[in-house]
Amino acid sequence: MDMNLPRDENIYGTECPILYAMRIIGQKWKLPILWYISDAENRTMRYKELERRVVGITATMLTKCLRELAEDGLIHREQYNTIPPTVEYSLTERGCTLIPALESVYRWAEGQMTAKK
Repeated sequence: MDMNLPRDENIYGTECPILYAMRIIGQKWKLPILWYISDAENRTMRYKELERRVVGITATMLTKCLRELAEDGLIHREQYNTIPPTVEYSLTERGCTLIPALESVYRWAEGQMTAKK
């Protein structure tokens, strides 16, 4: 497998695809958010649903992560003018392309956890 990794350079000073990906999804809460949205019916979840499902996240951090994921083009935010306001988040086409990679990492980690026992 040839991924053209830098050999003689500081990896943080180059355009490394892995580091790029980790900047986008490497924070503590972003993967669970993406995972729950991808697992939802029609890959769409309301804000309050996410708040309940992502155990331990604060409302401030959830809002920050959702904003960043939307800015990076992985999720779409749709606000409905209801009382109270309803906000739904769904995976974009770009976000959907990430799910198979996450599933592969999940399978790899599952195997590593089993091998470690």
